[in-house]
Amino acid sequence: MTAIHLQPYRDSPHRHFQPHAVRYALSEAAGRVVTTLREWRRRSRDRAQLAALDDRMLRDIGLTRGDAEFLSNKPFWKE
Repeated sequence: MTAIHLQPYRDSPHRHFQPHAVRYALSEAAGRVVTTLREWRRRSRDRAQLAALDDRMLRDIGLTRGDAEFLSNKPFWKE
């Protein structure tokens, strides 16, 4: 059996651990997740709207029906 020896806090190499730095890092990560989810939702909505356009509207923006189908069928996570 192996024994685990814990160092006292004062001798730990992590004694300069700063909780606010961890909170900041978690906040930044959460912000990136929210931004990514918003972008994915926007792409999904935009692609659904593109699929709903008629041929005249597609011509107005310079796309063919094939272009619109290709773009609207892309997964939301791909640009």
